[in-house]
Amino acid sequence: MRLLLTRAQAQAQPWTQALRERGHAVQELALIAIHPVPDPQPVLRAWQALHTYDAVMFVSASAIDHFFALRPAGTPFTARAWVTGPGSAAALLRCGLDPQQVDVPDAAQGQFDSEALWLLVGSRVVPGYRVLVVRGGSLADADHPEGDAQGAGRDWFAQQVRAADANVDFAVAYLRGLPVLDDSARTLVREAAGDGTLWLFSSSEAIRNLGLLCPAQRWQDARALATHPRIAQTARALGFGVVWESRPTLAQVLASIESLP
Repeated sequence: MRLLLTRAQAQAQPWTQALRERGHAVQELALIAIHPVPDPQPVLRAWQALHTYDAVMFVSASAIDHFFALRPAGTPFTARAWVTGPGSAAALLRCGLDPQQVDVPDAAQGQFDSEALWLLVGSRVVPGYRVLVVRGGSLADADHPEGDAQGAGRDWFAQQVRAADANVDFAVAYLRGLPVLDDSARTLVREAAGDGTLWLFSSSEAIRNLGLLCPAQRWQDARALATHPRIAQTARALGFGVVWESRPTLAQVLASIESLP
């Protein structure tokens, strides 16, 4: 069985290697393109105001990499750093943060989402607490990245912060857009839609991009494994005929793949 990994290119390599080491045939098809923000000033202003925040939530490793790439020399990071998964936690450590400064859900629980993070940190969020959410924006809204930040991203988490009478602000550190699919990639999509390939999805946005990039493609014979119920729902909405769900850790994804009929 062929596996089609749709993670962002920078995140795909360790998964591809681990899957191949277990004897699986893996191909990569990145469905989200990552771009730097055209104007760094909003991120620089966020760095200048960082000392006023109690915590900074980073929505992904890409958010961390792009945010810290614009860090002014000598600017300390004094807030708590909140992330939803071990990949993002590792990215923070690469940027020089102390592990004791980072809050991340227990990897053993196998749930890496805003809900799991809120269970960990929500009790600390009291009236007057200040949280900065560092996230990506849409390339389509590149002229208005701050406005895009208010309308998307970790809305549920922000709602919990506001419900606790605390304050939440946003900083857009990178932009997401549609990738360019060359002829070989489009051939891969057509084949994988009906030859028994297992699509591995870890992002609802990747699935929506797939629909935009291949609007005429029929998916009723396609099979997918999704790492969150919301992602699975998006795959079913696109028309995938069979969609299984798995916890998001590599070990659980491997176990799920190897248990499929």
